[in-house]
Amino acid sequence: MLVNYTSKELDLTARTMRAEALSEGNLGMLMVGNVIVNRVIANCKTFKDIRTLTEAIYQPNQFSGTKNSLFNGTATTLEKNLAKRVIMGEYYHPATDSLWFYAPKTGDSCKDTWYGENYAGKYKSHCFYKPDPGVCPELY
Repeated sequence: MLVNYTSKELDLTARTMRAEALSEGNLGMLMVGNVIVNRVIANCKTFKDIRTLTEAIYQPNQFSGTKNSLFNGTATTLEKNLAKRVIMGEYYHPATDSLWFYAPKTGDSCKDTWYGENYAGKYKSHCFYKPDPGVCPELY
């Protein structure tokens, strides 16, 4: 297990993954989960004081999906199983060391950097970004 969690946090993580990446399928949701878990693990950047899944998800101005109707309601068994997989340590490139992601407007491509962070790769409509090696040693 990469981070400690409660059953409430498992549901919260699963609902966030759904709200952010349902259209990306299971793999896209797993990658969003990787970013959530990475933010708890990382002791760097704007995540120094983030120690729980709840803190990571509700950190101001981070996961827009928490304002989406897909966030409401209880997570399904499948969604909870996906969340548990990333909490237990499964990683998927390009989210492996990523702390950020976004979906560019239709027709736009991923930027080389986003808020000063390096492009890690793209999956479907999401672009993932990671810190330089050494900046967040907990991720590498």
